[in-house]
Amino acid sequence: MENIQAQQAFQRLLTIMDELREQCPWDKKQTIDTLRPLTIEELFELTDAIMNKDWKGIKEELGDLLLHIAFYARIGKEEKQFSIEEVLNGICDKLVYRHPHIYADTKVNNEDDVKKNWEQLKMREGKKSVLEGVPVSLSSLIKASRIQEKAAKIGFDWPAIEPVWEKVEEEIQELKEAIQSGSQAAMEDEMGDVLFSLVNYARFINVDPDTSLENTNRKFIRRFRFMEKIALERSLHLASITLEQMDALWNEAKIVLG
Repeated sequence: MENIQAQQAFQRLLTIMDELREQCPWDKKQTIDTLRPLTIEELFELTDAIMNKDWKGIKEELGDLLLHIAFYARIGKEEKQFSIEEVLNGICDKLVYRHPHIYADTKVNNEDDVKKNWEQLKMREGKKSVLEGVPVSLSSLIKASRIQEKAAKIGFDWPAIEPVWEKVEEEIQELKEAIQSGSQAAMEDEMGDVLFSLVNYARFINVDPDTSLENTNRKFIRRFRFMEKIALERSLHLASITLEQMDALWNEAKIVLG
């Protein structure tokens, strides 16, 4: 019964999309190029809702993304490139093919086996590199994480966690040497190596570096805004007080907000 209701709701969305594309002046004008920035914005709104554990917001943003999928599919049909049925069957076929431990007789022992099989099957599909599926436009932090994950799936990885941290320390030392040299290019290069090695270490301790950094960003914002609030209540201007006074306000914020 739930599947039937879901099918009916999805068909309703497709029908509304057709009506908007044919009757609404704004919807008529849209192209894949004009939709792209809007889709990116919707995706970030979804990630914000996820970070905030805002289930009502997640539901709403998923609806917005579904609208965009229907929109792209409608344009694809108009351009005689693909239909929504081809989109849906394409992902279904891919999922079945890449899960032979469910839909065939392949045996797996754990999650790592599933990931290795996934990458091997992707290579059989004609991909020339295991890194081919990493989008160029991903943020650098997430891209570093995905690159390392994909390389690890085919065995290009550290055998244990200890040398991973040793690599972090090695890169930090090289950054210090670059700073001493005064070469801006060397500092940028070594800073990149430090960040890349830290992302790798995060993977070994099962911490998502992007989520971790975003949590820290949000924590800093909460504390800083609390500082501003305290300063305003005490008729203080942050830009004109001493660093020691700001540190005291910061410590108050840490005590109150955690």
